[in-house]
Amino acid sequence: MKIKSYKNFIFDLYGTLVDIRTNEENPYLWKRISELYTSLGAPYSPGELKKSYKQAVNEAAEHVQKKGEKIFGKEFLGEPDLTAVFRQLYQVKGASCDPKQAAMTANFFRILSRQKLQVYNGVKETLQRLRDNGRGVYLLSNAQRDFTRPDMELVGLTDCFDGILISSEEGCKKPSPVFFCRLLERYGLKPDTCLMMGNDVNADIAGARGVLMDTLYIHTETSPPFIEKPAADYTVMDGDWNKAAEILLTAAGQ
Repeated sequence: MKIKSYKNFIFDLYGTLVDIRTNEENPYLWKRISELYTSLGAPYSPGELKKSYKQAVNEAAEHVQKKGEKIFGKEFLGEPDLTAVFRQLYQVKGASCDPKQAAMTANFFRILSRQKLQVYNGVKETLQRLRDNGRGVYLLSNAQRDFTRPDMELVGLTDCFDGILISSEEGCKKPSPVFFCRLLERYGLKPDTCLMMGNDVNADIAGARGVLMDTLYIHTETSPPFIEKPAADYTVMDGDWNKAAEILLTAAGQ
């Protein structure tokens, strides 16, 4: 397999660099989070809070999608900020909630729902070697700010990138070309100098190919199912990060 040279490397986060497992259906989660709301002046039963949360998330997603389509067209895929949803759930009960409290609530929700959070072996060392070799290293993640930025702090990834784009902060998500182009424009990158690595055939691989980036697909335990073989320039089908690192470092001239 011939490997090209690239100046910039763009990574998905969850399932690509980090192994994460969450369970938002756990009754214990809704019991504890409802206790938090109630103690802060917004009384909810666990069942009521779960239902209200899911309804508010759907409404927020619909609003962001309609607003974005008016500007960018049908290729747009919206991503709501769930921290605003957590804040709204206080306010509909007549309780005050400032941005700091909303972010704390979102973080608490994440802690309660998170079952596993672990960086794959070799990730940090590879990212550092890419940067040491003068390559740009960027993160493009479909994620929630107040879930993901604390997650990254916990596993020590925050300072591993030259730029980070999180979908909830941008209001759009992969595989929309809007999200990819925002990264390219913000950091002055040309698609033909970039290699996108991800574990999702649609969001990461098809999305990157849609803006003419080359791609590296890694199949991990949390990869979404697919029917046809990923149409990526490079593939690691057994989840072995050592193989992925070899491709990345070769592509960086090491």
